[in-house]
Amino acid sequence: MVVKLTQKEQMLLQDLKSHEEWCIKKYTEAQNRASDPALKQTFGELLGQERQHLDTVNQILSGTVPPVNQASSAGQTGVTGQWGKKNPEPTPAETQKSVQADIDLCQDLLNNEKYVSGVYDTVIFECGQKEIRNALNHIQKEEQEHGEKLYQYMKQHGGYNVQ
Repeated sequence: MVVKLTQKEQMLLQDLKSHEEWCIKKYTEAQNRASDPALKQTFGELLGQERQHLDTVNQILSGTVPPVNQASSAGQTGVTGQWGKKNPEPTPAETQKSVQADIDLCQDLLNNEKYVSGVYDTVIFECGQKEIRNALNHIQKEEQEHGEKLYQYMKQHGGYNVQ
């Protein structure tokens, strides 16, 4: 579908574009730094989705709203909640240090996802065309799912106390 954007929509979408580029950078760095192989894989999968988000925002900026795949991305990554197996070789102190480093990466990314989801919320409310809102709402839902995966990893590894 071809759309004509208002100046405000263009400005807001440019802002989203910069946030998606930042997400791509953050997930790339996290994937390279993570110790847990399953977490590296998860970061790679989320990175791929962030690239899709950037593609969608760029398409909207160019005047085309891509069709929205209504199927949620949750559960389609192949990660079933089992996180990477620890190498039996490291000392307990080394293991704790690498687990904490992975938790820190997740915390940083979770904070980023919270912020980006809020930006999407604002842009969705400011867009006048339903098709654009639907596409951005779909992305926002995926951003929230990213946050849930990060939260679950942190919780499972003692890095997110919910009490």
